[in-house]
Amino acid sequence: MSEDDFDCIEVAGERLECRRSGIGGGDGTGLILLHEGLGSVSLWRDFPDRLAAATGCPVFTYSRAGYGRSSPVELPRPLSYMHDEATDVLPGVMAAAGFRRTMLVGHSDGASIAAIHAGSVADKNLAGLVLMAPHFFTEEMGLQSIAVAREAYETGSLRERLKRHHGANVDVAFRGWNGAWLDPKFRDWDITEYLPHIRVPALLIQGEDDKYGTLDHIETYGRLVAAPVERLVLERCGHSPQRDQPEATLAAIVRFVEGLKT
Repeated sequence: MSEDDFDCIEVAGERLECRRSGIGGGDGTGLILLHEGLGSVSLWRDFPDRLAAATGCPVFTYSRAGYGRSSPVELPRPLSYMHDEATDVLPGVMAAAGFRRTMLVGHSDGASIAAIHAGSVADKNLAGLVLMAPHFFTEEMGLQSIAVAREAYETGSLRERLKRHHGANVDVAFRGWNGAWLDPKFRDWDITEYLPHIRVPALLIQGEDDKYGTLDHIETYGRLVAAPVERLVLERCGHSPQRDQPEATLAAIVRFVEGLKT
């Protein structure tokens, strides 16, 4: 991606970098991608372009405040940061994207944000959810992996790798995410109360080797949500299905999107 590939929008008083892939489909359906806790527009790599080409739908990606080229934020992040994004920021992003019907495609923290939005905001234009490696509650194994990431950031090469995508926001991006999840009060974080209120179909994708969450998350979703749910559990796949198993992930999303169009 070159600098010319990126644009920006103003939402909730913040400047958010964004990027559009593909062209408008005939029925006005578009996909908005919500990145993980350390993600950004550029960290999606070629996935948005491939997704747009495969589905025939336009794809809109953006970096949340404190990530990528978006406005910085003050630390520490409030422990409600995913709730705040879902209710205070995401509606403005969806309006800026301008789709008549929107499907939210979230990864990790982004999947949690999408679920909170779907379960708390009366959004008649929301058509469906794709939730990759979602978190609906904390687990000890996930918190341990996040602690390992902190060590890699402080003593290894993780900071330099992330700096290529976040620039001056690199410390804000990492410490905002890592500090919130490792705060002792965050052990009580649980968004399952929103799940019974989700009324749109969903596709949940998770890797068998995900070090940040067990399959209990997608099983809990299926138990609490009355709307149609499809599940895909991928072998030889960690926390990022779009990177570890891109072909299987793309194929599943294409089938899901096509099913919602009919």
